[in-house]
Amino acid sequence: MGKRITIYSSEAGESLYINVDGSYVKAGFPSPAEAHSDLKLDLNKELIKNPSSTFFARVSGESMIEDGVDDGDLLIVDKSISPYDGALAVCYIDGEFTLKRVRIDKDGVTLIPANSKYKPLKITKENNFQIWGVVKYLIKKM
Repeated sequence: MGKRITIYSSEAGESLYINVDGSYVKAGFPSPAEAHSDLKLDLNKELIKNPSSTFFARVSGESMIEDGVDDGDLLIVDKSISPYDGALAVCYIDGEFTLKRVRIDKDGVTLIPANSKYKPLKITKENNFQIWGVVKYLIKKM
């Protein structure tokens, strides 16, 4: 199935503030410098909507690289969100955690990798399977 996913709990009890410029960052040509402000952004409020059901997971492996998910990326996962067709989800199958797209149809559930080296995995009655949570955010190292 691939490498494992390391799971961390979230502790959103305290605010996590960073300073933010008051204007948007433009992706086109640079414009004259605008006045900077002292606005603060609370990352916990922005990224963690359901603290008691949110956890972090570090990706290990390359089965989702064609979706832009690389080895070492950090996921913010919410267990309170009902899985849906096409969701990027952390799944538990036969003793291992894995990150895949979930295909849900009348025939059941299939886990879809985003790397042509890997094959989809059809979930059967014989599998010990659970969708642990839906990925809400992907944090990448640039």
